[in-house]
Amino acid sequence: MIQRTPVSIEARLTDAGNRSWQELLSSSVTSPRELLARLDLPADKWLAGAEAGHRLFEVRVPEPFLARMEKGNPHDPLLRQVLPLIPETFQSEGFVKDPLQEDSAIQTTGLIRKYHSRALLMVTGQCAINCRYCFRRHFPYEEQRLSPADRQRVLETLEASPEVNEVIFSGGDPLAVNDRLLSQWASDISSIPHIRRIRLHTRLPVVIPQRICDSLLEWISSTPVQVVMVLHINHPREIDETTRQALDALRAAGVTLLNQSVILRGVNDNADILEDLSEALFAAGVLPYYLHAFDQVAGAQHFDVPDNEARVLARELLSRLPGFLVPRLVREVPGKTSKTPIDLFTNNL
Repeated sequence: MIQRTPVSIEARLTDAGNRSWQELLSSSVTSPRELLARLDLPADKWLAGAEAGHRLFEVRVPEPFLARMEKGNPHDPLLRQVLPLIPETFQSEGFVKDPLQEDSAIQTTGLIRKYHSRALLMVTGQCAINCRYCFRRHFPYEEQRLSPADRQRVLETLEASPEVNEVIFSGGDPLAVNDRLLSQWASDISSIPHIRRIRLHTRLPVVIPQRICDSLLEWISSTPVQVVMVLHINHPREIDETTRQALDALRAAGVTLLNQSVILRGVNDNADILEDLSEALFAAGVLPYYLHAFDQVAGAQHFDVPDNEARVLARELLSRLPGFLVPRLVREVPGKTSKTPIDLFTNNL
């Protein structure tokens, strides 16, 4: 039994209007015009491209994340991650709708098996934020919606797979659903004898830190297996004081915190930014884990950073940071049995 200390931070993490995380999620900016207006950006220059991209993949930006953006700056690194641009409408050779070929890895509805000892559970198709570079921006979530019968089949499949010792809650964003459902999933899965860990891949503690509330901490604290949370933070400015408070509460509840970033053109393709990100993460109690090479998803080719450029940046981080703060530069290659490390000292993958 993993012993954890229950923590209460809900009162500290309400926003100035005392809105809950659910209210903040439902009040997210979902209009390109509103997004530009809120950031004092001229519609005559940016709206056409934003609306064209929005028709392909809708805008969704939560208020707490929006508040960290610099007004009047169209190149703000947080804005760039969520603002649709006209290049999203271009077709580029090699950029496809399913770059990781996940369709072929679906074991049963809602359960993806790409690796020997881990299984990925598609808890929900909903996200708190629509990142323009998302490798699942075309994923058929409706086909993977879990009915009660599907949920039972997932549990039966896991019970019949003794090689699986870790279940990854993913989506969408698993923290976009209510804690009653998450608690039930955690209870059912942790009762399977060979499951050692539950891992949550989430962006919500960053984009809506208020999500780290009493009910979440309660079920995490009572889960009898190890809980690991892998955050997705690409730029040091994504970490503010409210985010740090949320992360402190998760750590106090016994959660191991890791981070995976994606190297993105115009966001963090700079050694100074990546160095600052690693330092900011560690100061907030999060260990840098992976730096992902860009997945070639259709509609996001303008974020692509070639592997040779990524190698140069990663080598620079090695010279600046202690080894435990240098995330591993990796690429996910369809069909491989693990993430594929990118050799930093060669020009070939």
